[in-house]
Amino acid sequence: MWSGHSVGFAFLTQHNQQFIAFYDADRRMTVAARTLDSEKWQLVRLPTSVVWDSHNYIAMAIDDDGYIHLSGNMHVVPLIYFRTTKPWDITTFEKVEQMVGSEEKRCTYPIFFRGPQNEFLFTYRDGSSGNGSQIYNRYDTATRTWRRLLDRPLTTNEGHASAYLSGPSRGPDGYFHLIWVWRNTGDCSTNHDLSYARSKDLVHWETSKGQGIELPMSMKTAGVVVDPVPVNGGIINGAEHLGWDSQKRPVVTYHKFDEQGFTQAYAARLESGEWKFYRITDWDYRWEFHGGGSIVSEIGLSGVRPDGHGGLLLDYRHIKKGSGTWRLDEATFKITGSVERKRMWPASIDKVESDFPGMQVHAAANSGKDVLYVLRWESLGPNRDHAREGPLPGPSMLRVYEVAP
Repeated sequence: MWSGHSVGFAFLTQHNQQFIAFYDADRRMTVAARTLDSEKWQLVRLPTSVVWDSHNYIAMAIDDDGYIHLSGNMHVVPLIYFRTTKPWDITTFEKVEQMVGSEEKRCTYPIFFRGPQNEFLFTYRDGSSGNGSQIYNRYDTATRTWRRLLDRPLTTNEGHASAYLSGPSRGPDGYFHLIWVWRNTGDCSTNHDLSYARSKDLVHWETSKGQGIELPMSMKTAGVVVDPVPVNGGIINGAEHLGWDSQKRPVVTYHKFDEQGFTQAYAARLESGEWKFYRITDWDYRWEFHGGGSIVSEIGLSGVRPDGHGGLLLDYRHIKKGSGTWRLDEATFKITGSVERKRMWPASIDKVESDFPGMQVHAAANSGKDVLYVLRWESLGPNRDHAREGPLPGPSMLRVYEVAP
């Protein structure tokens, strides 16, 4: 497969079949399929090729009738969407020129997911950074057609800022929870205002206090801001993550600058309808990010999760401080120790094989019956979506590993 820059692939295991969507050595979007009892892969090339853009990941899902849906290679371009004409058969992929027919000319960030009644849904951003709206569609398996889930966007660019969303994620309380930051322009330093909303049905939305929200949500919508981090305040889209404590309360972990200008990890927890804030770290490093394009992430956090012993666990990585898993006091979010992160697969899978400088290992995993499947490949990292000059690495081998329990 193509290894000149990083871009996300899709990996599915359903019933006795496995599917991968990736970019081949010539950058062509490719779908591979096999039955789980076979080592022979069937390959189909689709008529679209990736450029130097790490936004252009591939999303793939299978509906209730076994038809395969695929969307990707999009960064502010007309909708790219393929669907098979026969269940489970990748040789029958056909390009579908439109889903609904409007707001499909400047698409980015495709996601297939399931709704509260197992509805087959699709969301994407229409527009561009700082000038985008979030669209939600619902699929009708009987007619094999799409329609709007909402009669208007969920979020809008009114006020000249677009939402970078994380979720919606279904929580243990039965709600779908959505967190996001607003961004004013293509410059990532213009992210601001960590925000939150929730819904039972993905149609009717409310604030953390249970007050109804009129859609579409915009910068003018009252009651959705969790932490009013300002522009140039140290928060970036993708930094926010949702987790849960032992009382099933939502916790948002993120980073921003402290009073001295250093980047710190924080947690915001919803407690009796109010957001309470906790500073987790005392780092002496500032991640100074700015500009457009896909950048290299220097700091990352996971969502929190209960450790089963009265504390919380939080994964972290830091360009200067390393990576690991902290144990946190659930009441105060103070770091009380660290735990060894449980490996899902052998360390050898994560070892770089290429001798080309800067290569990185990427992996995706899903489970079959009594086995874990790991998709592994190598590439260079993002390059702000610009072409690299000079020598490039050769094609990388794409592999699937079976890991016994």
